[in-house]
Amino acid sequence: MSDAIRALAKSFFDAVENGDIAALERFYAPDAKIWHNTDGIEQTPRDNVETLKGFVQRIPQRKYDARRLQVFPGGFVHQHTLRGVKAKDGQTVELDACIVCLVENGRITRLDEYFDSAAVAKFRS
Repeated sequence: MSDAIRALAKSFFDAVENGDIAALERFYAPDAKIWHNTDGIEQTPRDNVETLKGFVQRIPQRKYDARRLQVFPGGFVHQHTLRGVKAKDGQTVELDACIVCLVENGRITRLDEYFDSAAVAKFRS
């Protein structure tokens, strides 16, 4: 099971990194919840896909560096540094993140994102 979860995590973050947003919904269970520490909002998979579409437009060049993955029964923790270039002004940005996911039947049922709010503000500016 841990190999399947490890493969799911890699494929999920590869899809975001490559801008393959259309593929993301297949990683989520239909009733999955996606939560962000910076706003406290819980999203549905559809809402999250829309958020990620905007992210890919704003940061068309992006890379997940220093990927660290820890698998546990029923999920995983993914830590990384997201590095990107903003479309509007070419400014480089970086964001350290910790993502905790619960997985059932090969799909993400809950994803909790933890970011430094000051770094997120730079991404959004």
